Amino acid sequence: MTLVLLEALTFGLGRLADAAEDAGHDLVLLTGNRSTYTHELSRHGDRLRVVDVDTTDVAECERALRSTPDLAGLISSTDTWALPGADLARRLGLPGPDPAAIRVLRDKAAVRAELHAHGLSRSGPLDPASTGVFPLVLKDSAGTSSRAVWLARSPAERDAALLEAAVTPLKGRLVAEPYFQGPLYSAETITWQGRTRLLGVLSRGLSPEPARREETSAFPVAFPEPDLAGLGDWISRVLAAAGHERGFAHTEFALTTHGPEVVEVNARIGGALVGEALCRALGVNAYDAMVQIALGARPGLLDGAAGGGTATGFVALYPREAGVLEGWTGLERLADLPGNPEWYPTASPGDVLEHLADQRSCTGIVLAEGPTAELALHRALAAAGGITPLVRVGERLDAVV
Repeated sequence: MTLVLLEALTFGLGRLADAAEDAGHDLVLLTGNRSTYTHELSRHGDRLRVVDVDTTDVAECERALRSTPDLAGLISSTDTWALPGADLARRLGLPGPDPAAIRVLRDKAAVRAELHAHGLSRSGPLDPASTGVFPLVLKDSAGTSSRAVWLARSPAERDAALLEAAVTPLKGRLVAEPYFQGPLYSAETITWQGRTRLLGVLSRGLSPEPARREETSAFPVAFPEPDLAGLGDWISRVLAAAGHERGFAHTEFALTTHGPEVVEVNARIGGALVGEALCRALGVNAYDAMVQIALGARPGLLDGAAGGGTATGFVALYPREAGVLEGWTGLERLADLPGNPEWYPTASPGDVLEHLADQRSCTGIVLAEGPTAELALHRALAAAGGITPLVRVGERLDAVV
């Protein structure tokens, strides 16, 4: 039998290949851009079959799926392809989420409205042009990777953001909500038939305002047991109100003086190296659960994991200036640093890096291990501090695109 991925996150193909093999299934990746998976395919490309297809064309994806021998399940683990994946699973009679539920989950304003209606947020969605609430966040209702997000701390900043948003391509529509102030985290969960288990909490380190670019993460955060139990109860109610009934979720939240406030709900496993962090901390291959759910089976991860694994911290490396990536210095020093630091490139030499305010300009990630998330992050920061992205500047970027 065969499992098909409708695109995937940048990292995790190796773990998914292990999970598919353990379940006795072949693995196929449908993708419109192989370069997204350069690192993973260079290490695990012989363990899955890659099919080049225009994944923005749902009809073409359906033809590719119908031509797949012994198709048993479809995995759509990204935000962009969540709704097409749900629709295609329904058409082909495969296990999958309710497309109507995914449609709501992919609309940040709709989720905000549901949370407010259930008493789980102090505010519903706001009108971007007329609200007097500050500080304020304006964002794409279906955005990903922190793109098309503007922090407005005053009417003048709000008006400037509106002008910029007017010329920015959006996947949805422009929406607004209060800027919930406090340290940022994400709740990593697994849900099956409405029951949710909190697997742990990931810390999120951001750049200074107003960009608020994601730069560091660590897992699992060592909250006191009563606080962690409270967060588990809270996130279960949040996901139920948002309509999430099956699969992983990666829910960003700010811990404010009034308690946790959702920033956004992502109905998938976390991106970057969150999946790898889950595997190492829980001492199991978390992607086994993704395969089980795709096959319509209750995930074993819902009932517990062996535990006793290691904590991890990871740091994203960005260039200081826009330009053409030429490479990195300092990678050879990683072997001499504590925490078994590893390098996960997200860009390749020759890539044009223009968008310094969000994750699109990330060139790579350093991951390190430790007995606690705090110590692991210290080790990752030490390792990342010796690596410098080399960027060629001073030429017209459109000449090399």
